[in-house]
Amino acid sequence: MTSLKLELPEEVFSALRLGPEEFTAEMRLAAAIHWYHLGKISGSKAAQIAGMTRLAFLDELARRKLNVIVGDADDLAEELARG
Repeated sequence: MTSLKLELPEEVFSALRLGPEEFTAEMRLAAAIHWYHLGKISGSKAAQIAGMTRLAFLDELARRKLNVIVGDADDLAEELARG
């Protein structure tokens, strides 16, 4: 696995009232959601970026009241075929 080093001001953690580890997890999830909704990555890849299973990622989208399915009919058929 590749590791990235990101330097952030200490104050950013207080913005979400999260510690560094929780902030990192939220950042990964936010990036995954963003790229998924732009159609740049699949639900499976978004889940991988977020560090969770595909089902957990889709559940998290629903919990946040975000669109679980994005894309057109062809994209939907491909996602359904993956299971």
